[in-house]
Amino acid sequence: MKKVVIIGGGYAGIYALQELVKYKNIKIVLIDKHTFHYLQPEVYDLIANKSNLADVTIDLTTLCQGLNHNYLEFKNLKVRNIDPQAKRIFTQEQETVDFDYLIMAAGTRTFFPEAITGLNNAEDIKKLHRAIFFKQSFENQLFEKISDEVKRCNDTHIVVVGAGLSGVEIAAEMAYNSNKIFKRGNFACDNLKISLISSSDTILPGLSPSLVSMSHKRLKDLGINILTGVKMEKCDESYIYLTNGTKISQSFIVFAGGIEATKITDVLDVKKNGRGQIIVNEYMQSDKYENIFAIGDMAEIKDKKGKILPPNVTVARYSGISTGQNICKMIKGAELKPCYPKLDGILIALGGKYAVGNLYGLFDVKGLPAYFIKKYVFSSYSTPLLKLIKKGYILFNK
Repeated sequence: MKKVVIIGGGYAGIYALQELVKYKNIKIVLIDKHTFHYLQPEVYDLIANKSNLADVTIDLTTLCQGLNHNYLEFKNLKVRNIDPQAKRIFTQEQETVDFDYLIMAAGTRTFFPEAITGLNNAEDIKKLHRAIFFKQSFENQLFEKISDEVKRCNDTHIVVVGAGLSGVEIAAEMAYNSNKIFKRGNFACDNLKISLISSSDTILPGLSPSLVSMSHKRLKDLGINILTGVKMEKCDESYIYLTNGTKISQSFIVFAGGIEATKITDVLDVKKNGRGQIIVNEYMQSDKYENIFAIGDMAEIKDKKGKILPPNVTVARYSGISTGQNICKMIKGAELKPCYPKLDGILIALGGKYAVGNLYGLFDVKGLPAYFIKKYVFSSYSTPLLKLIKKGYILFNK
C-alpha cells in the first residue's frame, strides 16, 4: 500500500488531504509542528474582539478523525531533514517517517531582513501566539490612553511596516477599532496615531489602480497616516529610522514586510526562487523528484500564461486539490492533469464591516456588500471543516 505524507496542515495541505481521503487504499500521514490549522486571514476579527481563539483555529487531530479514513494519521512533529533518495523524513523528536509520495505544504513565514536592525522590537501576526500577544499589546495601548493622565494626552504611535494585504488589513482594523472605542467612551484624548509604511510608490503593490484607490481612501478616512516610497532602515524601543533620513516615534511596530518559505525547503536540493519557494511544474512537482510535490504558499506557481501567482487561498485550493488528485492518478498509473490556477478575485478587509474587492477581474465591489462576500467565502471554507472536527471530536471521545 502506497504512503503519502503531507508536511503542513494549512490551507493547501488540507485541500490536498480532502482529495486523498477519497482514495481508500493508501496510507496518509499529515505532519505539522502545530496541533491546529491557523485561519490567518481571520486574525483581524480576533484582534477586534469579533471572534475568539476557536474561531481562528481548526484542530488537526479531530479533523483527521472526522475525515474517517482507515489509514490516515496526524503526527504533531517538527521536520528537520528530508532524504529524497531514501524517501524518509527526520524530525526533531527523533521520529522518522517514510513516504512514497511527499507533499510540501508548510507555507511561508514573515521575512525579517537581516539588514534591518532592531526587528526584535516588531510583532509578527503570521504566528498565532504572536498575534495573540499583539492583540494584548494593542489593547494595553488603548487602556493606557484612557487610564493614565500623563499618557492619555501624549502621542501613542503604532507603526505598520509593509503595505501589502496583511499590512493594510491590520492597520485598517486597528484604526477602526480604536476610533470606535474613543468615540463610544467620549474620552478626553483620542490622539492614538497609526502609520502605514510602504517601500513601494503605492500601497498594495501589484493590485489594480481601482483597488488601490478605494483602499487608500478608506485608510485615509480612518485617519491612517500613509508613507510611500520609503523603507525602514532600523528600529529601537522608541523610534523607527527611515531611509529618507527621518525618524518617527513608535509605541509598537507590526512588521508585514514580505514573506519567505519556511526553512524546511532548505534541506531539499530542488530548484527554488529567491524567497525559498519550490519552483514546480504544471503538475506541482519539483524539478528533480516526480514524487515530491509543493503546493500553496510554499511553491512558486504559475498560471496558464506563465505569470507567477501571488500566495493566497485560491492558489492553495487549486494546487492542493490538483495534487491530491494527481497522486491518486500516479498510484493508479493514470495520466496526470496539469494545474493552472485562476484567481477568482480579491477581497480586502478594511476595518469593521467594510471591504473592497474585485470579482473575477470583471467588476469592483466595496463597503458592506464586499464585506459580506468576504465572510461568505470564508464560511464556505470553514463550515465544512467545523462539521468534520465536530464529528471527529465525537469519535475521538468515544
